[in-house]
Amino acid sequence: MAQLLEVFGFLSVILRGCTLALQTLAVGGVVFALFVMRGHDRKVERAIQRWALALAATQVLFVAIDSAVLGGTGGFSLAELAGANYFIAGLVTISASLLLGSMPTRKAMLVPVLMILGATLATSHAMARLDHRLVLGAFTLLHQAATAVWVGGLPYLVAARRPSTDVVWGRFSRLALWAAAVLAVAGLGLTYFFVGQPQAVYGTAYGVMVAAKVVLFGMLLVLGGVNYFGVRDGGLLGRLRAVGEAEIGIGFCVIFAAASLTSQPPAVDVATNMVPGHAVVERITPQVPRLSTPRVSDLTLPGLERTANDFAWSEYNHHWAGLVVLSMGLFAVLARTGYAAWARNWPLLFVGLGIFLLLRADADVWPLGPFGFWESLRSAEVLQHRLAVILIFAFAAFEWGVQTGRLSSMRAALVFPAVCALGGALLLTHSHSLTNVREELLAEMSHVPLAIFGIAAGWARWLELRLPPGDRRVPGAVWPVCFSMVGVVLLLYREM
Repeated sequence: MAQLLEVFGFLSVILRGCTLALQTLAVGGVVFALFVMRGHDRKVERAIQRWALALAATQVLFVAIDSAVLGGTGGFSLAELAGANYFIAGLVTISASLLLGSMPTRKAMLVPVLMILGATLATSHAMARLDHRLVLGAFTLLHQAATAVWVGGLPYLVAARRPSTDVVWGRFSRLALWAAAVLAVAGLGLTYFFVGQPQAVYGTAYGVMVAAKVVLFGMLLVLGGVNYFGVRDGGLLGRLRAVGEAEIGIGFCVIFAAASLTSQPPAVDVATNMVPGHAVVERITPQVPRLSTPRVSDLTLPGLERTANDFAWSEYNHHWAGLVVLSMGLFAVLARTGYAAWARNWPLLFVGLGIFLLLRADADVWPLGPFGFWESLRSAEVLQHRLAVILIFAFAAFEWGVQTGRLSSMRAALVFPAVCALGGALLLTHSHSLTNVREELLAEMSHVPLAIFGIAAGWARWLELRLPPGDRRVPGAVWPVCFSMVGVVLLLYREM
């Protein structure tokens, strides 16, 4: 139980993100089948059933873990837990998902769809409030439904292979346009009530995450615009599938950002603890990178208040990692000029970066600290760092093979952008073991730009690989710049 409690915060965000993602796919599939395909399609029907059953399984796990934690820490019995809001909503979602997973394509599918959306609404911030509950509930429901129509329908659209594909793309494009408008209006309404004032955008972790969602939504609008006008032009349908794939990826990153928001109190509820603007400016003011490290013996023992040496250790790690990542980005640009063939080996720097982070990311655990490898994984922060190292080694192996011509398959080439985008998405769920609201926010302000640049770099590289040769110039120029910006943000990282 103690180990489960340690990672519960991180795990709950991941499960919440998976729930929202699977809900989006299931609900979006129903809307696509009924209002875009407008007919029976066995392939679409099977996909809806798979996502619905996966949603049911995720909710079973979510309810089980929540119940185990609440029962173990609060001493609640199963009978008491069964009356809780999360438990009832989970059972409704499970039942509706199983029903949806067993139904043929009929308008009756809208009944379990409404049950799923209603259950999610019941566990939202909107229903937890005493004021403006009806308005906030309406905005939340519209927000989730519009996301499902647009982002949830895209995978079915990309997979469409029928002779009437042009007609299907046209129908979906018009439907997605309305969904984007509803999504924007509902998002503005929720921001007005949950953020409240301009200072809260940069003065609270909730506000910073909302700003991240807005940036990612802007990326979605750009890609959606490309597809919308491509359909109207009629001459770009061959390129729309690649753009649609990137649109799907960024869309689900937005969903995981939304899941991260549910783990934080709305900005209006922490107005008295907002970080003042001068503190934010002071923290983001550039300084000379820290390239010398304190000794491990000078660091504070786990559980005690952090000292200047602890902050210096973390800054040193970030700054050296920034130098390595910035070098990779610049070498990638150099390799593209065709005048430095050796620069194509830039992915090998990932190996050194991964080893560096494995050794130094967390000084109080294996291999430097007193806590062993498996014991260290009880910490959500350490667990996320270990996952990041795995992603880094995957970067190195596949992208080096692609850049040097040792791997020629498209699947191998797509590993780098996929893992890059996944790493950015994980950063949106990254949590720190901090009780200081100010430090939590300032840490969030560094990780959010890293996430956005990582996501942008990953999907730009994806587009470069997937688009026809004549359309690759812009994404091919964007991703090395975004990758370099990841290095710059790391170099500017500060904790004191």
